[in-house]
Amino acid sequence: MKSSSAPETALQSEKDETANGREQAPQNNHLLMHMCCGPCACICLKTLLEEGWKITGFFSNPNIQPLAEYLRRHEAAEQCADYFGIPMVWDDASWDLATWLRTVQGRDTPPERCNYCVTSRMERSFEKARKLGCTHVFSSLLYSRYQPHEAIREAGERLAAMEGAPKFLYRDFRPYWQAGIDLSKEMGLYRQPYCGCVYSEADRYAKKLKKLVQASS
Repeated sequence: MKSSSAPETALQSEKDETANGREQAPQNNHLLMHMCCGPCACICLKTLLEEGWKITGFFSNPNIQPLAEYLRRHEAAEQCADYFGIPMVWDDASWDLATWLRTVQGRDTPPERCNYCVTSRMERSFEKARKLGCTHVFSSLLYSRYQPHEAIREAGERLAAMEGAPKFLYRDFRPYWQAGIDLSKEMGLYRQPYCGCVYSEADRYAKKLKKLVQASS
């Protein structure tokens, strides 16, 4: 057990407080919450606001494709922010399908693609948090059972360890899975049928395509 007199970094202290089940936000906090979508964000927002976190939402998701899908999830995030009364910062200028596809070229299969996807969004979130003077960063990606959870955590801890960086609020929201589903349905949020990128959208129909190929061979 670590001695109480041993020196701690801010990051270590934050992790210890979370591990000990701390449910009260620190004073004078300003949390930038990266929102991947409304359904993942809603239970996170409800819980963290109840704990006293002062939250600004950040929608930065150039991985969401095609554009029509991006706009639907953007609208759901707006609906979620309005419901909980939080301000939002939108990174819509980062959406560019061609640029995103070129960026993932050569690492376009899991886990490399998925790790890049979450890590790049964490990097954008920490950059924005610095500019806004936020004390902490959190992402609703930590709610999803389908995201590379450890890659998100590792990115957050690495970025928070940089000089002058905001702290990383690590919370595993996966145990809230069903509660999040129930709340998103209660709120009438659009619930997306695939992760986000065109690759994951194609994976959704891969079995149907395989059957067609087999039938025509």
